[in-house]
Amino acid sequence: MMPDLPNVGWERDLAQFAEYFENPAFRSDGLKIYPTLVIRGTGLYELWRTGRYSSYPPNMLIDLIARILALVPPWTRVYRIQRDIPMPLVTSGVEHGNLRELALARMAELGAKCRDVRTREVGIQEIHKNVQPSQIELIRRDYVANGGWETFLAYEDPHQDILVGLLRLRKCSPETFRPELRCRGEIGDDDDDPLCSIVRELHVYGSAVPVSAKDPTKFQHQGFGTLLMEEAERIARDEHGSVKIAVISGVGTRNYYRKLGYELEGPYMVKSLREQTREVFCAA
Repeated sequence: MMPDLPNVGWERDLAQFAEYFENPAFRSDGLKIYPTLVIRGTGLYELWRTGRYSSYPPNMLIDLIARILALVPPWTRVYRIQRDIPMPLVTSGVEHGNLRELALARMAELGAKCRDVRTREVGIQEIHKNVQPSQIELIRRDYVANGGWETFLAYEDPHQDILVGLLRLRKCSPETFRPELRCRGEIGDDDDDPLCSIVRELHVYGSAVPVSAKDPTKFQHQGFGTLLMEEAERIARDEHGSVKIAVISGVGTRNYYRKLGYELEGPYMVKSLREQTREVFCAA
C-alpha cells in the first residue's frame, strides 16, 4: 500500500487503509507500507518540480502512519514501512530512515497501540521491552477474507499482548481449484463443498532452536505448534465438516508433519479426518 500518492489526500489515505483491513474482499495476512517517494528522473519528480505535487510534511506523515498502525488487526503483519532507498536519492517524501520507530512513538503519545503480528511477537518484545509472557493462553479469532472462513489461532499472553505462536486455518471455498484440496462427494455431502481445510501458516516465534533440540528458556520446540495443529484439526473436523486437512509446508518441515500423521500429496502435507470423525461418533 502506498500512501501520499498525487490527488489522494490525508483523509482518503486513512480511509483506504481502514477499508483494506475491514473489507472481507481484502484482509490480507500482511502488507508493506511504502509512502510515496519523489526520485529524480521520474514523472512524479516533474510534477514535484513544477509545483503540481507536494509530499506530506514529516510530522503529518508520521501521524498518518501511526493512525494506520492503530487500525491493523491482530492477525495481520506489517512487514515493512518505507523502501530501502538511500536517503540522498530521495528528493521529497520520507525524510527519516526510522519511520516505523517514529510512528510507534507517536502512537504512544496518542495513547494508541500497534497490535500487528510483528510488534507483538515474543522475540521482538524480549529485545525491545525486555519482557516475557507469564500466562500463555490459546486465543481464537474468526473472520471472513477473500470469500472464505479464516481462523487465526494463537498462543498469547493476553495481559501483556505478547504473541508466542500462530496458525492460520481456512475452510476451502467452492472456488478452490487444486485437485488435492477437492474431496467432493466422498461422504455424500453437498457437491459444492470441497470438504477440505488448509493450514496456511504455522509459526512459533522467539530465538531459533535447532531441529530436535530443546531449550527451556526459549519457546520453539515446546509443543505449541503441535497444540495449534490439534486444535486446527478439531475445528476442521467438527466445525468445517472437512474430511481432509492440508498444510502448506516447506520441504524442510515435512518430517515434522509426518510425525503428526501427515503424508505428502502434491505440494501439500495432508491428513484424513475421516477416522477421527468415526472415533468421535463412536465415543458419542
